Amino acid sequence: MGSTIVPPMSRLDVTFTGLHFENPFLLASAPPTESDANIMRAFDAGWGGVVTKTIGLHPVVNVDGPKTKFLRAAPDSGHLSMKKRPGTALHSSWNWELISDKPLDWWVPRIARIKQAHPDRILVASIMAGSGSDDELRAWQTLALSCQEQGADALELNLSCPHMDRADMGSNIGKNTELLSVVTKAVKEVATVPIWAKLTPSTTDIVVEARGAFLAGADAISSSNTFPSLPLVDPETLEFEMNVDGYVSSGGMGGPAILPLSLAKMASMAQAFPDKAFSGIGGISEFAHALNYFLLGCGTVQVCTAAMLDHAIGPTIIKSLLAQMQETLERRGWSSIEDARGLRRDRIVVHSQIRRPDSKAYHGGYEAEGYAQ
Repeated sequence: MGSTIVPPMSRLDVTFTGLHFENPFLLASAPPTESDANIMRAFDAGWGGVVTKTIGLHPVVNVDGPKTKFLRAAPDSGHLSMKKRPGTALHSSWNWELISDKPLDWWVPRIARIKQAHPDRILVASIMAGSGSDDELRAWQTLALSCQEQGADALELNLSCPHMDRADMGSNIGKNTELLSVVTKAVKEVATVPIWAKLTPSTTDIVVEARGAFLAGADAISSSNTFPSLPLVDPETLEFEMNVDGYVSSGGMGGPAILPLSLAKMASMAQAFPDKAFSGIGGISEFAHALNYFLLGCGTVQVCTAAMLDHAIGPTIIKSLLAQMQETLERRGWSSIEDARGLRRDRIVVHSQIRRPDSKAYHGGYEAEGYAQ
């Protein structure tokens, strides 16, 4: 009798921007990645990578009171509220937390300690400074050098925080191609590790900003950061559900609600730059969500809201993601997620290419050929 050929086991590891990940799932830069203890707990739980809370050089003081809340929807009505109540489903997260309020000197020994404890896991340092002067550009370089010297495997440039007061910081850089290009180039001059540019979705055409980042030397784009938004007003009290002394400012919305929006942003970039590297962020809580990003061309994905709700660092989420990924790869006969990467990127077309029942009757919004009878 002939021997039975056993197909090889599907592999969960990936190579992204030259770095080897045990799996393509990262814990995104957020409140849970604020401490070395949480980051090491995340690695112990099984995450392939972690992006630190954004590190800066300027002083940071967060708002008084809660910084993150979760918006919930009632399945039998259109009612949305941050108030906890039974029988509701997660709609989105909302936060107005700034970057890490811990100084670089606090982070430096902790980055080294994390890498010593987990040398085979990928630690990405998220960094942020301004862009209005040579001093600010040197601040970017100081942050980059300090983090990579302690063992950070990559640098994620925060060009996308949606609630910064300074015109030369956060999403205000990400919406300005010239500024983000200058910043990326400045970091590239000193970086010996890959650079990921984290872009804001708050832009007219994110392809323009992605092009500027790539031309300046970015090795990958991370997208999307949270979407600028406001909390809802409580109809009983007429107060914003999230406020300090009755006042509120724009914050960032994440979670399930932004999944389709983030996918649209990613699709436009992945189609424009099919040979470039992308890390997908937004609304992922199960592998089916992550698969969307892989099918569009992403090499890794990042998770935030779902992990925050799961003991802060998502031990249940990562186990589920890995199990569902393994099952999907084996069921489809894929040897790795690379077999799926970009498979549906070309299925997204301009509106005029979608078939009509009577193609002769369609004139792209014009009355007839020549635009007139």
